[in-house]
Amino acid sequence: MITLPAHPGIDAAIDASVARILARAGELGPGFLALGDALSRATRGGKRFRPALVAASFEAFGGDPARTPGLYPVAAAFELLHTAFVVHDDVIDHDTERRGVPNIAGEFRQRARVRGADADGAALLGEAAAILAGDLLLHEALRLVAFADVDPIARERLHALVDDAVFISAAGELADVENSVLTEDATAEGTLEAAFNKTAVYSFQAPLLAGAVLADAPETALQAIERAGGQLGLAFQLVDDLIGAFGTQEQAGRESGGDLRESKRTPLVALARDTPSWARVNDALALAHTGPIAVREAQVALEQSGAPVRLRAVIYETLEQVRASAADPALPGTATVLLEELAAAVEGRIP
Repeated sequence: MITLPAHPGIDAAIDASVARILARAGELGPGFLALGDALSRATRGGKRFRPALVAASFEAFGGDPARTPGLYPVAAAFELLHTAFVVHDDVIDHDTERRGVPNIAGEFRQRARVRGADADGAALLGEAAAILAGDLLLHEALRLVAFADVDPIARERLHALVDDAVFISAAGELADVENSVLTEDATAEGTLEAAFNKTAVYSFQAPLLAGAVLADAPETALQAIERAGGQLGLAFQLVDDLIGAFGTQEQAGRESGGDLRESKRTPLVALARDTPSWARVNDALALAHTGPIAVREAQVALEQSGAPVRLRAVIYETLEQVRASAADPALPGTATVLLEELAAAVEGRIP
């Protein structure tokens, strides 16, 4: 993940939101309090990149945190939004762990089994708890923006950004699942669109725009940062797809080749479909779930198809577009530097 400077104000705003959820949960019974505790654990750790990006953009456009009390609550909203998406994504993927420890669904499965539920009942409770926790986090993110101390015009624009982030990310997630289930429909163009929608808007474009809006950036600068943010987000997600297929365990946060074991139909796989090697790739992917030797065979088949080279070319081209957008004269020099540094950081992650 890309690292940006930490902001104690962001941490304090996130902690305050979690404390509010826990206080409300404590009034509503032991089960709901347990959900609040699990939700609290889900928000801990991580680099909190998205809220840091809001703050970095705000500062790049000359904003003064001392004169903008709404900055950190708005930035925190993007971290809660991210956590909500992660929690829901785990439900979609039927995952019960994240980075080696039980996630919310996993915690509530264990809670159910200890209290006498069978396997089906435990799975039902685990997924229900995770869905509800994600819903609470989405609500809290919207609440932070609604109550942030900003002027009415900025609040309206920030609401529109969060609204876009939720709708577009949901569309991307649905398309991602459709591409995995309806494999014949998974075209390179469709998977690229899904990759953009699933990640680019809420992870890069909206946070960069939010910081610029809070700093009262002019309209021409907002248009430039919107364009660059979308390009950055797409490049970031495509690099993640390469990491999911070829990255080390340290890069991916799990065993190498995780996306191949899970048969994800990413742009990388869609590009392989357009090659003469597709039959071999498809057969190898069908067996990748069986173990590390099969994963390695799928990696070799993909490499020999040329798809990774083509995807890297798309990434480099997209990053060049970021750098061209960063040179827009509507942007202050500090914003240009921020975008160039982000592009370099994304490029540095390419496996």
